[in-house]
Amino acid sequence: MDKRYSTWRIAATYIGTVVGAGFASGQEVLQFFGYFGMWGIVGLILATALFIFFGYAVLRLGHQLAAESHLEVMNRAAGNWIGKAVDAITTFFLFGATAVMAAGAGAIFSQEFHLPSWLGSSLMILLTLITVLAGINKVISSISLVAPVLVATVVGISILTISQNLPVLLANLSWSLVPRAVVPFWLLAALLYVSYNLILSIAVLAPLGARSRSENLLPGALLGGLGLGGGAMAIVLALLATVPAATAVEVPMLHIAGSFNPFLRVFYSAVLLAEIYTTAVSSLYGFSARMARQGGKGFRWLAIGAGIVALISSQFGFSRLVGTLFPLVGYAGLLLLGALFHSILRQFWSTSQIAPATRAAPAPARKPLLEGYTGKDGEEKN
Repeated sequence: MDKRYSTWRIAATYIGTVVGAGFASGQEVLQFFGYFGMWGIVGLILATALFIFFGYAVLRLGHQLAAESHLEVMNRAAGNWIGKAVDAITTFFLFGATAVMAAGAGAIFSQEFHLPSWLGSSLMILLTLITVLAGINKVISSISLVAPVLVATVVGISILTISQNLPVLLANLSWSLVPRAVVPFWLLAALLYVSYNLILSIAVLAPLGARSRSENLLPGALLGGLGLGGGAMAIVLALLATVPAATAVEVPMLHIAGSFNPFLRVFYSAVLLAEIYTTAVSSLYGFSARMARQGGKGFRWLAIGAGIVALISSQFGFSRLVGTLFPLVGYAGLLLLGALFHSILRQFWSTSQIAPATRAAPAPARKPLLEGYTGKDGEEKN
């Protein structure tokens, strides 16, 4: 198995699987952290540490098990029964996230370009399918190459906003609007934020760990977690510097970008679409890889079918899908966090080194959920 992924590639891929329409729009960060004011900043610091810890846990287990999908990691960390429950939740959410990203693309096409929303959703699904059908290596490459540009743009606009509104930011540090947050407690909000985002990223992090050198796993998780936390912190501070105006729109960061000049608003719309793309790719790939073996006709037809159903589901609307799906999956994903926490603590004091994936004990046979989608050509050739 080719193990060519560097620390930087691991970190960039980790960031790319998490950032998406909710992150770059500012709405996600506002609901989970911004509405809590100063306590939201404390919660974000905690979330950053958790991203590092659990990201490393998934990469480590993926490496040890030579994981093809998130299922091997789930079963090892959580055991058979809990693993099955978390696996079902994860598989459902990966499909749901694909629909949410398609809806986000449609909303941008409608709001910013005055084009039919179905056109934006359709183009996003088409581009996502092309990438997913090219295989896991193309998925990792596309995400890791796009992510740094996206995060740099988000952070750049946020820093510009903060620098021009610093007195307002300092005055607003005591501001909060907790009733509009997704949950009434900042600590629970931080846990849920990490929980559902980890479910999104585990589908790519598990096979990424199997394709990376052991010495790159911890630095990659560290840089990835810090990148996610730093980007979200910049957004939170920019939002606090512009409240209450930022809380009155569905896409706060787009509003902030447009306050500088119209060209920047259009440019940021393109950035949003690129961030939606990275999350849609990781979500659709993870769903398809769990349901059928990679590389075969079953995988290809399943990915196409899932893309079409996600496109239809996206017509329910972006904000409705985000507000309903993400918090619910966050609660369910706490099972995954607990299982990973127990698993990595169990191994923490072990004196043995992480064995190369090719020497690890063979993982249990992965049985696709849809038997009819497997065949003799079901093994991916990297």
